[in-house]
Amino acid sequence: MEGERLDHLIERSLAVLVLGALGFATLATGAVRDQDFAVVQAIVAVATALWVARFWVRSSGPRLQWPPVCWAIVAFVAYAVLRYAQADVEYVARKELMRILVYAWLFFIVLNNLYHSDVTRKLVYALLGLATVVSMYALYQVIARNYHVWGFERPEVYAGRGSGTFICPNHLAGFLEMLLPLALAMLLLGRDKILNRVFIAYAALVILAGIGASISRGGWLSCGVALLVLVAFMIRFRNHRWLALSILLVTLVGGGLFVWKSRTVRERFTLMFTGGQLQDVSVRWWLSKATAAMWRDHFWLGVGPAHFDVRFPQYRPPELQSRPYWAHNDYLNVLADWGAVGGGILVAGVLLVAVGVPRTWRFVHRGSADLVTKRSDRAAHVLGVAVGMVALGVHTALDFNLQIPANAILATVLVASLSSHLRFATRKYWMSPNLAGRITVSVLGLVTVVVLGQQSVQRWREARAMDRALDSTAAETQLAALEAAVAIEPKNPDSRARLGEFYRLESWEGSNNWKWLAGEALKSFERGMELNRWETYNFIRAGMCLDWLGEPERATPLFERAVELDPNNHHVVMMRGWHEIQREDYAEARRWLNRSLEIWPWSNFLARRYLLLVERRLAGG
Repeated sequence: MEGERLDHLIERSLAVLVLGALGFATLATGAVRDQDFAVVQAIVAVATALWVARFWVRSSGPRLQWPPVCWAIVAFVAYAVLRYAQADVEYVARKELMRILVYAWLFFIVLNNLYHSDVTRKLVYALLGLATVVSMYALYQVIARNYHVWGFERPEVYAGRGSGTFICPNHLAGFLEMLLPLALAMLLLGRDKILNRVFIAYAALVILAGIGASISRGGWLSCGVALLVLVAFMIRFRNHRWLALSILLVTLVGGGLFVWKSRTVRERFTLMFTGGQLQDVSVRWWLSKATAAMWRDHFWLGVGPAHFDVRFPQYRPPELQSRPYWAHNDYLNVLADWGAVGGGILVAGVLLVAVGVPRTWRFVHRGSADLVTKRSDRAAHVLGVAVGMVALGVHTALDFNLQIPANAILATVLVASLSSHLRFATRKYWMSPNLAGRITVSVLGLVTVVVLGQQSVQRWREARAMDRALDSTAAETQLAALEAAVAIEPKNPDSRARLGEFYRLESWEGSNNWKWLAGEALKSFERGMELNRWETYNFIRAGMCLDWLGEPERATPLFERAVELDPNNHHVVMMRGWHEIQREDYAEARRWLNRSLEIWPWSNFLARRYLLLVERRLAGG
């Protein structure tokens, strides 16, 4: 009896932890900051430890659900560990591996612990409640013209659009589009009481308004596709046909009125063809071409975990001078990072989930031969989650929603819950591990707990130290914080670069110890080159230090290497010309500065100023 009570307590605790991780990630701007994801990582580590404990306290013995998709997940985790060991930039690859471990263990925890009908129902209510709150925040941002999220200022380009607790409105749309079909399916098929149905209807309406407020073109498209799929499926059942068509009609009329009345919407759709960087269609096309070229050059294994951003400069088109971070197409991003092998494993996993949906539907819906189906929470859950994943699949081709931890966690939880319903179709996916199996799972779980726990603490401390360095205006505080960050995480090339830049700027102030400061800066930049041989920043800044120290000949190879790494970057090319100014080779400087202006003639003020200086020197002035 004590064992059963403890088992029940652990199950409820796991539900709280899963919702806590998802809720925190969603409210903390999507958990995109390192310190925020460190909290999510720690929560999942605790949940993993509890699940391992549950293996040993259940009086009836441990049971595992193991649908076919589990094999794909295990294969991808193993592949990720292998690719991490081969990665060029260990720090970047390690962070990506931690994310994969978090998502994988979260999937297994939900699959094997949160599958009872009452737990699933509460999970749905909690998710819809969370989505409602976030949507209301997005509506407030639009109505009040508020451009902040919890005090963080959003980029000006998002003015007039709601993002909720996310920074980017597109990611809000990606989050909500997964839950809107679930709310509508529960409204159409669920067996809830009248008050609960009123809440679900209200949640669906507010979520739909939140998607509208995001003015996300990809979000609107994916939401429209999802609604069409849902309605096309439901009109097959005559007792749900008119309600489904009514939902579609209300959505179309409301959306049409919103577009007609909103000047911001019309302007945003105009930007598809006339906008600036990462706004118009042509820029997305250039980015996709560069990503595809990166994949072709590393076809089978890709460039490495999360290495798209690391290797993109080599493939940069001249038309794209900003830093994209991701490919704005998760399918291409996966192929670039993981290659055909990793992409193939993930496609296999998606297909295994998709194949299970029609098998599950036959056993969870309560239908009859005359196309009448009775209400069923299970059927509503399966249909709603499946259509939500269709919406995400459409949007994923247009943006990078799965690179946002909150959205990836929500997708993981929903797919795990969907996969757990396969138990209604067959019992062959239930496993009862013997002692050896229990020990194996426990060892793997405990190793994961230690790794995730240690890395979460380290990630939190490093992120906090970097924040102190960025927030402080006092040189002593900045230096102490940067040195602390480097000591906490010695393999982060970015913190090394920031420390080197601090020393370089202090040296350029011309104090008595300027030479020693320049030497310290040079050491930091050289260490940064060792940690990330693809980053141009360290090469350029190290070259600037050598120029400052009166050693331009040693600096030349560094500037040349920077141009090799990022040949179409107007700033890198401009700095190559700056170096020639230090060498007093003004003809060569003019060539590089003109090349910089050819690459990017707009807002390239430094290149123009240096070019004027060079022309005066060449004219004898």
